[in-house]
Formats: sequence, C-alpha cells, structure tokens
Amino acid sequence: MKFLIAKRLSSFTLWVTTLSLVVFVTLRCFVDFRSYEKIAVNLLQIQHVGYIPTQSEEGEEAKLVSKGNNTAAAAPGAPPPFAGWPVERTDLFADDEEEEEEHYMAFAVGRGKEGCDVFDGRWVYDNVSMPHYTEKECRYINPQFKCQAFGRPDRGYQHWRWQPHGCSLQRFNATLMLEKLRGKRVLFVGDSLGGSQFFSLVCLLSRAIASFRKTPKHSPSSTIFAAPEYNTTIEFYWAPFLVESNCDDPKNHRVKDRIIHLYQGSMDKHSENWKRADVLIFNTYTWWLNEENKMKTLQVSSQEGEKVIKEMQLEKAYGLVMKRMVRWLERNMDPLKNRVFFTTMSPTHFRSFEWGGVRNGNCYGQMMPIFNSTYWGSASKKSIMEVVSRALGEAKLPFTLINITQMSEYRKDAHTAIYKQQKYGLTEEQRRNPESYADCVHWCLPGLQDTWNELLFNKLFFP
Repeated sequence: MKFLIAKRLSSFTLWVTTLSLVVFVTLRCFVDFRSYEKIAVNLLQIQHVGYIPTQSEEGEEAKLVSKGNNTAAAAPGAPPPFAGWPVERTDLFADDEEEEEEHYMAFAVGRGKEGCDVFDGRWVYDNVSMPHYTEKECRYINPQFKCQAFGRPDRGYQHWRWQPHGCSLQRFNATLMLEKLRGKRVLFVGDSLGGSQFFSLVCLLSRAIASFRKTPKHSPSSTIFAAPEYNTTIEFYWAPFLVESNCDDPKNHRVKDRIIHLYQGSMDKHSENWKRADVLIFNTYTWWLNEENKMKTLQVSSQEGEKVIKEMQLEKAYGLVMKRMVRWLERNMDPLKNRVFFTTMSPTHFRSFEWGGVRNGNCYGQMMPIFNSTYWGSASKKSIMEVVSRALGEAKLPFTLINITQMSEYRKDAHTAIYKQQKYGLTEEQRRNPESYADCVHWCLPGLQDTWNELLFNKLFFP
C-alpha cells in the first residue's frame, strides 16, 4: 500500500515538474519573440527607406549608410575644428535602471557612432555627391541667397563636404525625413540665417515630393511650406532676438538703433506662434553684434512701473533671453514627443587679414576654405558661447546643439558677397569697390546651410 502511494506521488511530482517546464519554456519563447519582434520592427523601419548596415572604413563597428552614398578623397591639409562646445543633454530624463528609456529620443531610428563628435572634422572637396541640388532645381530659394543667378562666376563652394574625424555623417535622405515627419510641424525660429537654413531644408526635401505648397501666412513673420502628401509643414518664424524688439518687422528692420524688450511677457507675442511645433530649431546671434558690446533694453521700472530704456551689457541681456526661451520650452514641450535644437552662431568674414589675406579685404573673391585648424574669427564671441552653454546646461529639457560655428569659420568662400539681390541701388563708388558692399554674413544656396541640415538630420534621427 505504501509503495503504491509513493509511486502515485512520484508520478504526480513528475507531471507537475513537466508542466512547469513547459510553461517556463513557453513564456521564455514569448519574451524572446517579443524582443525579436521589436528588433525586427526597427530593422524594417531602416530597410524600408533604403538603409543597409555596412562596416565602417576603420572596421571598428557596423554603421548605417545610405545606398549610393558617393564619397571623394579628402583634400590635404584639412583642419580639425574647435571642440570647445558642450555635449548635448540627452540624459536629463533618464532612469538609471532602465537603459532603454535612458537613450530614448523622439524621432530617432538609430544611433550615431559612439564617441564620435560629428562637429569635429574637416572639409573635403567632393564633386561627385555634392551639391545635393542645383540652384535651378530648387525654385524656393530666396533671391538673397541665389548667387549663381546674380553672377557668381565659380561653383567650387558648392562641392565641399563635411567629413567628421573617425566616422561619417549619414547621407541626407529626404524620403526618410518626410516619412518620419509625417503629420508633423517643423519650425525654424530666429533671424535670416535661420531663414536660410529653412530654405535649404525645403530644397533638400523638395527632391522627394512633387512640389511644396506655400500656405497663407497666419502672421507677417511666418513663412510656411506644406507637403500635402505627408501632411507635413516646414516653417520659418522671424524673431531675430526671440523676444519682442523694434526689429520684429520681417521687411522693415531698425538695425542701427536696436532695442529688445525684457519686461515680463515680452516673449509671449512670438512664442504663441511656436506652440504645437513638433521639431523646433532656434538661432539668435548676428543681430546682437555691435562695437559697444552693449544692448538697449526696454524694461519696466521697479519704482514707477513704467517702461524705460536701459543699456545692458551684451552677455547679460543675451543670457536673460536664453533663460526665457528655456522656461517657455520647459512649460510647452514634451521631451517624449518633441525635439528642440539650438543652432550656434554663424560666423562672418569681414577681415581677411585675420586669415592671412590683404589688409582691407573681406570675403569678396574668396574661392577656398581656410585650412588653418587654429583659425577663429574675432566676430565669433566665445563669451556668448559660454552663456548658451550655461543656459542650456541648466535646462530641465533635453536640448540638442547644432554646432555650426567652427565648421563655418573655415568657409570664407561660401558667402553671398556681392552675388545676391540688392535691396538698394549701387553707387558708382560701390561698383568700383566691390568689397565695400560685399555681404560676408549670409551664405549662398546651395552651400553651407545644406551641411547644417545634414547635421540636423543626423542629430534628429541618429543621435
């Protein structure tokens, strides 16, 4: 009898053990399948837009490159850039125990090569894959940036490609960008340099759609291009100081007597137009420059409560504006749904003696980049860089910096100079002396701004 009971218990134990093993294996397979399914979906997202994994030139690890990405040999003596800019803040909402959440960024489809700074590199001449488009192919370019149409005799400035050290940029893929931005709103905010980056992006994307449709303005400061096939808009909003100023009219600017508004709520008028943007790209710098290094500000007197004009040290005023921008973004942006970028200062080239040129020259007639790795123009204020670094570093919202400054410092050849639509008639004296009216602030399109947008593309989708 005892033997029979023991035998039945042994059979029951074996049955329970077997059932437990089956359940465990089933659950494990389900979990593994879910993990595999997630990886497969990510791979399909990449393969769907024509991306394939290949080995890097150094053979260190696999990277994603676009099919048909043509490259050219590097020009000798190309310089490394200035590296003194803070890294992007991608860990502000990280959970140390959940690695997946720590690295999540909206719109990302992959990761850039670990440890590679895409802003640290050199310019290489590439007449195979550059430019991305021609001036005639893109009918959206503002006449202020159409250098070939206004007589520029050379085209070499269109063929320089940015090559980071130790890695490569993902080749700009218009179809991928439009697919990932389906139903989204991309908004550039800032001055005419931000506007030129906006026109560049419209040109880059226009190759993947039948046409953009310019939509009616809901504000005099707004320019909007819509891609109906993707329900996507690419927009620019004119706000050279981000806060209100006496320079807010996009056509009638008061350059010589600039006054910015620093009273409470002085950003509200502009920022009302930024709401519901999915991707925001800010820039502000050139309009701040003046010889006195001071800025007139409109404030509210603490005693009388009236608005008064006070002169303020430039860096202090700039810092106050940056803090207001950051506070507004912290209140209005969702880091799980939105991405915020800040484009660093665009340099000027008015003093050719700074790069070893003639005493009274500037960007006019320049046809080659600067290859001195230590070059840094006097118009690019590192004190402003420190203000930006401090303001964004203390933010509770992840920012991504598009560090265009050092790479653009080398491009004395890429400015519009005299080859643009002139707002006013030229005098005979000006015609005899082209340097006197050369625009060494703005850049030709196609040109340097296309590289700025390649960096935006890489940081948006492969951070």
